[in-house]
Amino acid sequence: MQGPSAVVCHWGNVMSEKPIEGRMTAAAEGDMVVFLIGMRINRFRALRSWLPVTAAMPRMLKELVKDEDSGLLGFQPVLAGPRTLAVVQYWESKEKLLAYASAQGKEHRPAWAAFNRRARGAKGAVGIWHETYVVPAGSHESVYVGMPAFGLGKATGVVPVGRRGDRAADRLKAA
Repeated sequence: MQGPSAVVCHWGNVMSEKPIEGRMTAAAEGDMVVFLIGMRINRFRALRSWLPVTAAMPRMLKELVKDEDSGLLGFQPVLAGPRTLAVVQYWESKEKLLAYASAQGKEHRPAWAAFNRRARGAKGAVGIWHETYVVPAGSHESVYVGMPAFGLGKATGVVPVGRRGDRAADRLKAA
């Protein structure tokens, strides 16, 4: 698995990324945490309520990517409809995710406090959500065909499917 310093996920122009030839699977090994986090714009005209929320996430991700010990393996931004933005994050452990969430002097705590202050006065103009999944070793598999590096494969690198098994069931047994 690549270390956090090798994280190549970004907010940049994904249209210029070249597809990888062949059938590939993520090189991920061991336990991991998948953390989904996002926001929903409930009232587009309430710009002052939701714009700061959209600006906070890139700052946090930049901070995490720079810190090789943060535990963030990588991330994938996702547009989940016209109102909902999300980020799929891959973490080394729940302990590292929770440590970042509660760390003094990091971007998350002030962003969370600012959201809570705005939310009280915004009357539902913006919503935020997250889901955390602890994934034990051997409990994940992936396949990428005709795709640039994406998701878990982007966070941990990819290997040819044959190294782990041609079928999903084979890859789950091999992990």
